[in-house]
Amino acid sequence: MIRPRRAAAAPAETLRWALVKVALAVTTMVAVAFAVPLGLVVKELASDRAYGGAERQAAALGPVLAITTDRTQLERALASAETGPGGRIGIHVPAGGPGGGPAGVGARRAAPADVAAAARLGRAAIAQVPGGTALLQPTAVASGIAVVEVYVPDDALTAGVAASWAVLAGVGLALVIGSVAVADRLGTRLVRPAQHLAAAAHDLGRGDLGVRVREDGPAELRSAASAFNSMADRVVQLLANERELAADLSHRLRTPLTVLRLNAASLGDGPAAEQTRTAVEQLEGEVDQIIRTARAQRAHTAQTAPAAAAAGCDAAEVIRERMAFWSALAEDEGRAARVAGADRPARVPVARPDLAAALDALLGNVFRHTPEGTAFAVDVHHADDAVIVLVSDAGPGIADPVAALRRGWSGGRGQRPADRGGSTGLGLDIVRRLAESTGGDVRIGRSVLGGTEVRVWLALGGRRAARGARRGHRLRRRLRGRIRAARGRRRPAGGS
Repeated sequence: MIRPRRAAAAPAETLRWALVKVALAVTTMVAVAFAVPLGLVVKELASDRAYGGAERQAAALGPVLAITTDRTQLERALASAETGPGGRIGIHVPAGGPGGGPAGVGARRAAPADVAAAARLGRAAIAQVPGGTALLQPTAVASGIAVVEVYVPDDALTAGVAASWAVLAGVGLALVIGSVAVADRLGTRLVRPAQHLAAAAHDLGRGDLGVRVREDGPAELRSAASAFNSMADRVVQLLANERELAADLSHRLRTPLTVLRLNAASLGDGPAAEQTRTAVEQLEGEVDQIIRTARAQRAHTAQTAPAAAAAGCDAAEVIRERMAFWSALAEDEGRAARVAGADRPARVPVARPDLAAALDALLGNVFRHTPEGTAFAVDVHHADDAVIVLVSDAGPGIADPVAALRRGWSGGRGQRPADRGGSTGLGLDIVRRLAESTGGDVRIGRSVLGGTEVRVWLALGGRRAARGARRGHRLRRRLRGRIRAARGRRRPAGGS
C-alpha cells in the first residue's frame, strides 16, 4: 500500500519567505522610484545654489562699473564683493582709448575667446575652466562692455549632495527593512495556524484522537480549523459508537453462552463433551476479552474530551448557527424567536459539538414541552470570567426546577416524571455536565416571557477561586435584578 508522504515545514517557510520577497521587491521599487528623482533634484538644487551666489557677487559689481573703471576703485570693490575664499572674482575691462588693450582686475581664469563671446552676446554665460566653471556676466561701461568673471569650483557645485544622498539612502533602507519586518510578522501569523493544523492532522493520523486546533488566524484558516475539529469529533464519536456496539453485542452473547456452558456441563464425560466444554470456555474468554478491550478503548476516548474542550469555540457563532437551524421549525409552528448578544465573539472552553448538542437539547425541550405559537429567546451575556447563555420561553414553566436538573427527568413543563411518557431525561443532564466541566452551573427560573428560563453559566478560567465565585454571585444578582425590572415593566402592559 502506498503511504502518503509526510509534509515537511518547507511549504510553510516558502509561503513566509514568498511574502517577505514580495514586500522586499515592492518596497525597493518604490524607494528607488522616489529616491533617484529626489537625488537628482538635490544635485540640481546644489548647482543652482552655487551659480545663484556667483550671480549675486557679479551683480554687486555692476553699480561700481557703471560709475568708474579706475583700477584702484575696482580692486576695492572686488575686495568688498568677495564672500568666500579670495581669488574667485575678476573683471575684464575693455580698452579705454585708441591703441590701448583690455585691462583686467582680480583673478581671471576664463579664456579670452569665452570672454569675448559673452561680451558679444550680452548675457551671462558659463565657461569651463581648470578646477570648475566660471560665470561670465557682461556689464555696460563707458568704454564698452566689461565682463565680470566669478569662479565656481567643482566642490561648490556638489556641496551637501553626498550628505543628502546618504540621508535618502538611509530612509529608503529603513523603509525596506521595516516592510520586510512587517511582512515577516504577517507571514508568521499566516503560517503558524497552518503549521498547527498540519501538525494536528499528522497527530490525528498517528492515532492521537484528543488533538484539536485553536480556531484563530484568518477567516479561511479558522474555517479549516473548525472543519478539522468537527471531523476529529466525528471520528471520536464513530469510534465510541463502534466500541459501544461491540461491548453491547458481547454482553448480549453472555446469556446464550451461559446456556451453552450449562448444557455442556450436563453432557457427562467423554471426549466429545470435554471438547464442547473447552470450546465454550474459549468462546467465553474471547467475549470477555472483547468487552475489556471495548471498555479500555472507551475510557481512552473519554480522555480526549478535555483536549477537545481546550481548543474552545465561539459560543456566539454556535448560537447563531443553531438558531438558524431551529428558526425554520419555529416559523412552521408560528413561534416568535429572538437572539440577543450573539453579535460579538464569545469564546468558551468547550468543544463546538458539545455546545451545539447542549443548545439543541434546550431548544428541543422548548419545542417538545410548550404549545405551538409559544415564543422563545436566546440571550448571551459577557462577563469578566464567564459567558452566560439564557434560553427562555413563554410556556407554562416547570413545576419542580430542582427535580428537572436530576438525571432521568428532562423537565416536562408542569409535569411530574411519571407523567412524561417515557422521556429519557438526558437533555438537561447534558447541559449541566457541559456547564460543570468549565466550573460553571445551570439554573432554572422564571423568564421575563412568563415561562421557563434556563441559565447556563460557562466559566472561562476553569474552576473558579473564591474571588471569582464572589464576582460570579454579584453578576448573578445583577442579572436577577435586571430580570425583575424587565418583568415589572412588562406587567402593566399585560394588564396584570
